[in-house]
Amino acid sequence: MPIKVQNNLPAKKIMEKENIFMMDETRAVSQDIRPLYIAVLNLMPLKEETEVQLLRSLSNTPLQVEITFLTTATYIGTNTPASHLNEFYKTFEDVKDRKFDGLIITGAPIEHMEYEDVQYWDELTKIMDWSNTNVTSTLHICWGAQAGLYYHYGIHKYMLPKKKFGIYEHIVHHRKEPLLRGFDDVFYAPHSRHTGVNHDEIAACKDITVLAESEEAGELILVSHDGKKIFVLGHLEYDRMTLDSEYKRDKAKGLDIEVPENYYPDDDSEQRPKLRWRGAANALFSNWLNYYVYQNTPYSWD
Repeated sequence: MPIKVQNNLPAKKIMEKENIFMMDETRAVSQDIRPLYIAVLNLMPLKEETEVQLLRSLSNTPLQVEITFLTTATYIGTNTPASHLNEFYKTFEDVKDRKFDGLIITGAPIEHMEYEDVQYWDELTKIMDWSNTNVTSTLHICWGAQAGLYYHYGIHKYMLPKKKFGIYEHIVHHRKEPLLRGFDDVFYAPHSRHTGVNHDEIAACKDITVLAESEEAGELILVSHDGKKIFVLGHLEYDRMTLDSEYKRDKAKGLDIEVPENYYPDDDSEQRPKLRWRGAANALFSNWLNYYVYQNTPYSWD
């Protein structure tokens, strides 16, 4: 897929090594095509890693997509070099007068905090309000999904007895929903979180529909009835080795972390984990881009 990014974005080189077509600015301007404008509010601490994961996930479509990476102005993390943020990221103030065809709001490792105590919560709520009128469809991921469900629909989170960490089997509901086209009846998805969402409040909310869920991990994919808001409570964008990195990082820190469930062969962390969710991930992101963004966005926002 022709994803348009800045010529010197480090993630571009990684994607090209994987033989994924990345279009630079020079070539893009030579094509008389209206690209889809997708903003990514990257709240993850390891921003460059998340860039690669999301660009890979968005690559399974023939549509031309122009990516704008956003970061918060009210909180600047220390895990990503300031030079990288200054060169490749914008803030909400930079784009608030623009229209975007799609927006992705990522997760963030701040589940133990109340939403209102998050340093950038006010800024995030402004962005979510702005998305109602300036974005065709918004895809919320993990903590971003929990935050979106809470802000838009008043659905609360709660602490789990232990971290939900591993690869879990999910079943599909409402198969005729375009977001699920190409999904098997049963599919796998990664989860890595300490909190869940209130099932009773979800069931009572008439504005959203649960499209996929797991007996072990709970709800995974939810969509608003107008398709403008999609919530994914897991991490279908994760790479094969992402949970491995998280597990070994936390173990090295001496944290109380268990081996990711259903991930390593024989639960042996020295073995290479099997990749069992890429097909579902490709279907999810390509369906979102096609049916919820491309098919619904105006050619000209004016």
